Amino acid sequence: MGELRRALRQALAGVSILVHLAATPDDVDDPVGKLFGPNIVGVYRIFEAAKAAGVRRMIIASSGQVVWNQRTTGPLPIDANVQPTPRGWYAATKMFLEGAGRAYADAHSISVVAVRLGWCPRPGQEEELAATPWAHDIYLSRGDAGRFFACAVEAQADIRFAVVYATSKPVRNCVYDLGPARTLLGYEPRDSYPQGIHV
Repeated sequence: MGELRRALRQALAGVSILVHLAATPDDVDDPVGKLFGPNIVGVYRIFEAAKAAGVRRMIIASSGQVVWNQRTTGPLPIDANVQPTPRGWYAATKMFLEGAGRAYADAHSISVVAVRLGWCPRPGQEEELAATPWAHDIYLSRGDAGRFFACAVEAQADIRFAVVYATSKPVRNCVYDLGPARTLLGYEPRDSYPQGIHV
């Protein structure tokens, strides 16, 4: 444990803005053994390390899976203030992440941007994404993901805590409300499915 703290302290020395993407990225057959450690305990450790290091802004990766049912029941686009309907344990850990972000923003004056990401396919998911028509509307290309995080890092707005969505341009229906990402961060998606899928 002491070794981990030292490693985190060294990694965050002089860091003013932290982008936190680390997580087990989906539901697994053993959530206690494979999900809760990185997605809950890991969040606690990185937040504590960021507080100790004097990090002034954290950009933390949540998921559109926290509002899973609204995708089919509406109303669309889904804004950040709707009642969460997490898909499963993975999405529940992302609710913990968002809650931790709010707590640290309020208690420690750290600027926190929680981004509910669309589907940015991992290698090997291209066929599944292609065969899932509704997913084309929540697709997030690698290029747009990079542009989003650059905007979040560079944003000059006085943000204490915000939940925003990040996707590429929808093909048919706008599922997530991208307005706050545009207004607060200056993010404007450039791609739409399938642009960037094989980059």
